[in-house]
Amino acid sequence: MLFSTDEGYIDEEMLSPVAHVGGDQRAIVARTVREREELAYKILASLPRASLAVLQSRIAPLLKLDIVGLLPTEVALHVFSYLPYQSLLTCALVSRRWRVLADDQSLWKSLCLERKWEWRAPPDAFQREAGTCTSEHPADHDSDSDDEGMGDEEDDDDNMQVDDSSFVSAFMDIDDDGPPQAAASSSAARLSVPIHLLTAAAQSSTSSSSSTRPMRSPRARHSAPSMLQSPAAAHPTLKPDFKLLHQTHVRLRNRFAAGSYTLSNLQTRGAPNSHSNTIYCLQLYTYPETGTQVLFTGSKDRTIREWDLATGSVIRVLDGVHESSVLSICVYRGLLASASSDRRVVVWDLAKDQPIKVIREHEDSVLCVRFDDKRLVSCSKDRTVRTYLFPDLAPQHVLNAHRAAVNAVSISNNHITSVSGDRSLRLWDVETGALLRTFENHHRRGIASIDYKHPFVLSGSSDKHIRLLDLNTSQGWSTSPSADNKVPVTARAVVCEACGSATSGGETPQPPPRRRAHEDLVRSVALNSEVVVSGSYDFTVKVWDRQTGALIADLAGGHTGRIFCVGFDCTKIVSCGEEQRICIWDFSHGIETSFIKL
Repeated sequence: MLFSTDEGYIDEEMLSPVAHVGGDQRAIVARTVREREELAYKILASLPRASLAVLQSRIAPLLKLDIVGLLPTEVALHVFSYLPYQSLLTCALVSRRWRVLADDQSLWKSLCLERKWEWRAPPDAFQREAGTCTSEHPADHDSDSDDEGMGDEEDDDDNMQVDDSSFVSAFMDIDDDGPPQAAASSSAARLSVPIHLLTAAAQSSTSSSSSTRPMRSPRARHSAPSMLQSPAAAHPTLKPDFKLLHQTHVRLRNRFAAGSYTLSNLQTRGAPNSHSNTIYCLQLYTYPETGTQVLFTGSKDRTIREWDLATGSVIRVLDGVHESSVLSICVYRGLLASASSDRRVVVWDLAKDQPIKVIREHEDSVLCVRFDDKRLVSCSKDRTVRTYLFPDLAPQHVLNAHRAAVNAVSISNNHITSVSGDRSLRLWDVETGALLRTFENHHRRGIASIDYKHPFVLSGSSDKHIRLLDLNTSQGWSTSPSADNKVPVTARAVVCEACGSATSGGETPQPPPRRRAHEDLVRSVALNSEVVVSGSYDFTVKVWDRQTGALIADLAGGHTGRIFCVGFDCTKIVSCGEEQRICIWDFSHGIETSFIKL
């Protein structure tokens, strides 16, 4: 025998492919690796350059070892799960193996779930969703200069000083109507169904206002009044494609950042079967049974209308109950609650198309109404917030603390937030009715609007500014420079996409980003996980980065009067105002979005 072996031990040289060859090559077996390296080098050194070049191209693949590609698929996917989506797109370009890994649906599904981006199921798969109502607060205004949806601010003599008397005109009551400001931006924005533009439509009328206020052209193209594709037309792909879902959301987010939209009018003054007076409130709503998205609006004409976004037509009219302006609406789980300057809150069953409860307990105009699975909350010019428990809507609490009209309320995470003309923001416990925190002088003037997605509270004020506050950290931002000095903006960590390490900008607070604030009272605000939307008496809608407060888009030219309410989802912004116009600012033009669950 050539070798005497020891079971349990194998010499490296015995594994050599030349171990069993005969002749002169048998001597190579005894050589060490180092000796073979030297021998190979001498052989290569003796070859001409042309031969070396050929050998180099043949040897190069042997020197490249794809460690990740050689791993078991589940292990490789675990490694890729730590990468951001930009890195996954880059990895897909490396090799076929990496492309298969980087395109794996489990990775993209996780990325979508992190952002709460959901694939829209076919209509028959829709289930009733849990979540609080989130439409923007309504606004109301007299045919003259009054706004029924706003209450008076606290008098200077009653509490601290207010800026100057010019503020009074914005809050003065001429009619006996109140300040409904619906404050919930669509948390349903993530729970509703998407829609996108069709190419056909009629010419948008942009009648000029009697106001001489100059209008600026936004960075966008204004199209004919594009009708929106029916959300009921489900995407033909039955199997969810989460990479497509993620990339579509990113495209839409970039559209918002670039201010790229098409503008159309769902209603203009005098249109057939439309509202005959000022529109104070609106909310986008998706029927969970069908996935069809509609728009509800409330008006000074005492009616509530439901709009088909695909055709621009009115589906139904709820009327005959309110005796005055509808100032606020909230739609959720097949119910609609409306608040009016007639001091009533009415709860409607949409399936039965009739009211099921009329509440008459406030002593003045009801300015805002919100509800979730357990309770309904309303606020009024009578300076109170009232709560009622489902299913019979029995009275629960009367919350007395504000010193002026309570203009808006919102409910989230077992808390109620309320804002008032007394310039304060108050946080309440929904179960006990206890006042948990009070933020006095949260704005320099009366607060007109609010949206609350725990722990973030967004407010808009007569001081022309908006403010975002994190209740957990008391940190945030404001469009007011003076508020920025009080609320430092901490430097954001920079994350390396390659290694995932984070480097902070140090402990020194960074200067706040430049912001171009509204030029008049901010009547409506709404927020989601990425952006903030505000509507103002200055005829403009503005979009802000939720984290930094930087201005993203300035949408002007759609309205020729004061804006009373805004609502939005990931594809569009909807706004309404005193000139009876409903504007749709659509950021999804040319993008297929029917598979997105809004």
